Amino acid sequence: MAVETGRTSGAGVRLLILVLVAALLGTAAVLYTTRAADRATERDRARPGAPATRAGAVSLREPGRLLFRNLAWGPARDRIASVPLAAASGPRTTGPRDCLRFHAAAGTGICLRSKGGVVPRYEAVLLDARLTPVRHFAVPGVPTRARVSPSGRLVAWTVFVSGDSYAGGTFSTRTAVYDTRTGTLHPSLEAFTVFKDGRRHRAADHNFWGVTFAADDNTFYATLATGGRTYLVEGDLARRTLRTVHENAECPSLSPDGTRVAFKKRVLGRPADAPWRLTVLDLRTGAETALAERTSVDDQALWLDGRTLLYALPGDFGADLWSVPVDGGGSPRRVVVSGTSPAVVG
Repeated sequence: MAVETGRTSGAGVRLLILVLVAALLGTAAVLYTTRAADRATERDRARPGAPATRAGAVSLREPGRLLFRNLAWGPARDRIASVPLAAASGPRTTGPRDCLRFHAAAGTGICLRSKGGVVPRYEAVLLDARLTPVRHFAVPGVPTRARVSPSGRLVAWTVFVSGDSYAGGTFSTRTAVYDTRTGTLHPSLEAFTVFKDGRRHRAADHNFWGVTFAADDNTFYATLATGGRTYLVEGDLARRTLRTVHENAECPSLSPDGTRVAFKKRVLGRPADAPWRLTVLDLRTGAETALAERTSVDDQALWLDGRTLLYALPGDFGADLWSVPVDGGGSPRRVVVSGTSPAVVG
């Protein structure tokens, strides 16, 4: 009995030593990881041109602010950032929400985000004025466009169901519109009736993307691709109809007064992977104005005001936000380093 007790006590001591060693190794690993993360954060913050960020409250109702997806390297990457419109290049405040695409208006936000996992999954998250999730929608592909109507009532999003670029022309999209007041979800614009040149148009290759809303919460514009061409279409949400109004127009953005549409126009002779020129269409006259930005812009531009557009171009940390006058004059100006998906809080 004494021998057996001795063996048990010896085994217990060895087990205790193993537990203590494992605990010490675990503590050391945690300390190493934490210090490495701290050093990485310090290194990222020290990179030339990296903007200063701080965590804090971000509101969709604080006037005079520019919100966007923060792309600066560090723990706040992909979070929604807020800066004063009058000092957009200065320090930014980042909220708790991670988004791949984002837009907001009148206290309503839409965030397209990754859900993680071995197999990538994505969702559209409706946000309130404090960036608190209100409702979640599963989406069938990679997020690419998002918009909220001026009143905050309607939201729209587009995802790539197959393919991941508008440049090559071989892709499939799915665009949904949600009415926050009635709770009605239109899961795909492909269910709407299309009129082309005044006649009903049926085709298996209809693709829609890039919704932009008018102030009446019924009229909207979007891109239709069919037969190897793209069209600006005007939508009627109540009637579930779409009609073509202009050819060779992608990713429209309606001006605050509802009279003009900014869009991407494909230009012959440009490279296949960079074919676009930012252009503004007068909806009344049909006149086009090519803008001073000559770099191909693969983005849905945003009207900063009635005279200026905001848009993203590739940058050192992913993308930067630029501005350009809408009258065709002036020259492009970088507004925000390491940012994309802007929204203006009036």
